Amino acid sequence: MADRSQAHGFGRVARILAGLGAALWLLFSVQAALAAGRIQEFLPQAKPAEFFATADRFGPAQGESAIVPAYQGDRLLGYVYLNSDFTNATGYSGKPINMLVGIDPLGVVTGIKLVEHKEPIVLVGIPERRIVEAVNTLIGKEMRPVAAGQERPPQVDIVSGATVTVLVMGDSVVRSAVKLIRSGRLAGGGPVAAAPSAATLMRTLAPDSGEVRDWQSLLGDGSIRRLSLSVGEVNEAFLRAGNRAAAENAESDDPADSFIDLYIAPVSVPVIGRSLLGAEAYERLKARLKPGQQAIIVAGEGAYSFKGSGYVRGGIFDRIELLQDGQGVRFRDRNHMRIGALLADGAPELPEIALFVMPDEFKLDPAEPWQLQLLAQRSVGAREKAFLAFELAYQLPEAYLRVEQVPAPVAAAGAPAPVPAPQAGTPAAASPAPSTDMAQGAGGVDEPLWLAIWRMNTVAVVITAIALLVLTGIFFFQNLLVSRPVLFGWIRRAYLLFSLVWLGWYANAQLSVVNVLTFIHSLMTDFSWEFFLAAPLIFILWAAIAAGLLFWGRGPFCGWLCPFGALQELLNNLAQWLKIPQVKIPWGLHERLWPLKYIIFLSLFGLSLYSVALAETFAEVEPFKTAIILKFVRDWPFVIYALTLLAAGLFIERFFCRYLCPLGAALAIPGRLRTFEWLKRWPECGSPCQRCAKECPVQSIHPEGHINVNECIYCMHCQELYHDDHRCPHMIQVRLKREKREALTSPSMRAPQSNGPTRTLFTHKGNPVAEPNAASAADPSA
Repeated sequence: MADRSQAHGFGRVARILAGLGAALWLLFSVQAALAAGRIQEFLPQAKPAEFFATADRFGPAQGESAIVPAYQGDRLLGYVYLNSDFTNATGYSGKPINMLVGIDPLGVVTGIKLVEHKEPIVLVGIPERRIVEAVNTLIGKEMRPVAAGQERPPQVDIVSGATVTVLVMGDSVVRSAVKLIRSGRLAGGGPVAAAPSAATLMRTLAPDSGEVRDWQSLLGDGSIRRLSLSVGEVNEAFLRAGNRAAAENAESDDPADSFIDLYIAPVSVPVIGRSLLGAEAYERLKARLKPGQQAIIVAGEGAYSFKGSGYVRGGIFDRIELLQDGQGVRFRDRNHMRIGALLADGAPELPEIALFVMPDEFKLDPAEPWQLQLLAQRSVGAREKAFLAFELAYQLPEAYLRVEQVPAPVAAAGAPAPVPAPQAGTPAAASPAPSTDMAQGAGGVDEPLWLAIWRMNTVAVVITAIALLVLTGIFFFQNLLVSRPVLFGWIRRAYLLFSLVWLGWYANAQLSVVNVLTFIHSLMTDFSWEFFLAAPLIFILWAAIAAGLLFWGRGPFCGWLCPFGALQELLNNLAQWLKIPQVKIPWGLHERLWPLKYIIFLSLFGLSLYSVALAETFAEVEPFKTAIILKFVRDWPFVIYALTLLAAGLFIERFFCRYLCPLGAALAIPGRLRTFEWLKRWPECGSPCQRCAKECPVQSIHPEGHINVNECIYCMHCQELYHDDHRCPHMIQVRLKREKREALTSPSMRAPQSNGPTRTLFTHKGNPVAEPNAASAADPSA
C-alpha cells in the first residue's frame, strides 16, 4: 500500500515536471520566434527573383533579427531581410510599414518589396504604385560607405500628399541596411564602423565649467550655428536644380526678403544649455535625459517655417532631419517641446523655437560633427510640390571638448576615402514637408507638457471660459431673452460670429468626429489624460459639451459652438436677406434623410476599430478641416466639396448638419441621456397648430408637435414663437381674451356716476356720441 502511494506521488511529480518542461519549451520557442523577427510571416509573399534577377531559391533564416540568404543553385547572391526587424518603421498610421529588402554581400540594395502597411496613402487619391516607385530609387545604392560615415544617406523622391509615408519607408531601408552592414553579418566584408574624424584622437565632453554666456559670444565661436537664406538664394537654388516653376512661385516678390534664419545648438552641452534655457530649466532637462541622451535647440524666423503648417497629430517633423555618421533621424511630436524664448543675454525674439530630445534608437555623439538638413518646399501645381534640401553643419567648439590620444583603429578593407562635410547652406538632394507643435515654455522642461501648454494659452483659455459662461447664461435665462426676439436675434448672430471667427478661424478649435474616435480608441488601448490635455481649447469645449449633454443634449455645440455650423447659418441668413428662395424638404423625405449621418458615424466607428488612421481619412466627409482649419487653402477637390455643401446650405438651412454630419450623430446618441426639459410646448402644438414645425430651421419638430431632441440644435426659434402673442395661435388667443377683458373693464366702458339709473353710453369709432336731450325727444318737430 505504501509502495502504491509512493509510486502515485512520484507520478504526480513527474507530471508536474513534464508540464514545467513543456511550458519552458513553449516559452523558449516563442522567444526564439520573436528574436528571429517576422520575416517568415512575409517571405511567402515574395519570390527570390524579385530581389536578385537570377536567384531561384531562399535558404534557411539565419540568426536573431533573421536574414534569409538567396541562392542561384548553390551560389550565394545576397540576403533578404524585413526592415522592421532592424529599425523603427512606424508610419503616419502609427503602425509599422513592413518591407522586404534585398542586399548583396557588398552592401548594395538590390530590391525592395512592400508587404504590409496600414497607411491611408491609396485612400487619399495617391496610387500605391507612386509610393513604391519613390522608394525604389534606393535600389542600386551602395550602403557600405554610408555605414562608414563617408557618404551621406541617399534620399528617396518625395510624393506630394504622402511625405511622411515615403520618408519613413526610405529612412527604414537606409537605417536597417546600415545596421546590418555594421553588424558584419554580410558575407564579403567584415563589420563596418563609422569612420572617426581623427584616427588617433578621441573627443569627449569636457567637465562642466558652470559658465553662462551671452548670445553673441555663443554665436561668435560656433556654439550656435546659423543658416541664413534669402528668397532670392532659394530661387536660384531651384533654378540650378532645373525647376523654374518652383523658382517663380516664391514666398515673396522681393528676392532680398528673408526665407529663413535658422539656428541650431546642442543644449545637452552644459554651458550652451544653461546659457540658452536658464540654469533652472537646464537642470530639469539634465535630470530628464537618460545617460548618453542628447537634446538640441532649433530656432528660426522668416517666410519659411522649419516646422511647417501641415503637421498632423502623431506625425513627423519632416522638414528637418539630423544626420551623423550615415544615420539620420526625423523627430516626432513625442521628442519635441516648444520653447517660449531663449534666455541668453542679447538673444533675438524668434517666433519658432523647438527643443528636440534624441529618440532612444538614435545615439548622437555631440563631440563629433553632425548636420541638420532643412527641406524647402514650394507648390508647382494644384497638388504637386517641389523639394530642395539645405544643410547646416555643426561641430562643437574645441573649448567644450577633452581630446585624448588613442591607438588608431584599423580601417575596414576597401573602405572609400572620407568625404568632406558639406558647408552650411549647400543645397543637397531633395527630400520632405508638414507640422504643428506641442507647446513648452522656457523653464518648464521638467513639468508636465500639458501644463506648460495651458500656461502659454492662458488668454485663449480665459476667453473660451467666458464664452461658455455667457452661453450658459443665455440658456438659463432663455425665457427672458426669447420674449424679446429682436434682441435675441442679434445676440445669437453675434455669438455665431464669435464661434466662426475666433473659435474657428483664429483658435482652430473646431471639434471633429476624429476626436470622438480617438477618445474611444484610447479607452480601449492606453488611455492618457495628458494626450487630451495637450489641446486646451479642445479639451475645454469637450468638457463643456459633456456637461451640456445632460442639460440640453447636442444643441449647445451644434447650434452655438460649431464654427462650421455657424458659417452655414450666417450664410443662410444672408441668403434669406437677399430673398434667395428657400427649399422646404417634404417631411417624409426629410425623415428618411436624417439617418444618413448616423450611418456615416457608425461606418467611421467600425472602420476605426480596424485602423484609426484609415477612419481619419474617411472622416474628410466633414469639411471642417478645409473650411475652418485651413480656411479653404487646400487642394481644389476638398475646396469644391466644402463650397458645394455651403451652397446647398443657402437653399436648405444647415444642410450638412441635418443629413451628413457624423459628429452631430455621435453627440445625439449620448444626448438622449439629458435629464431636463427646457423647451416649452402648448397643448395645441401639433394638433391643430403647425406653426413651430413649419418654421423650425432644421425641421426637428414632428408634425405631431413633439421636438426630436436628437435633431434639435437649440436655436430657440420655437421658444420665440412660444412667447410671441402675434405669431403663436395659442398666444394670440390669450392676447385677444386679455384685450377683451381689459376693454370691458376699462373706464371708457363704464357710465359716469349719477343719482339716477344707469344710462347707456353710445360710441362711434371708440368715441362717445352725445345723447339727444329729453326735450328734443319730446318735440316731434325737433
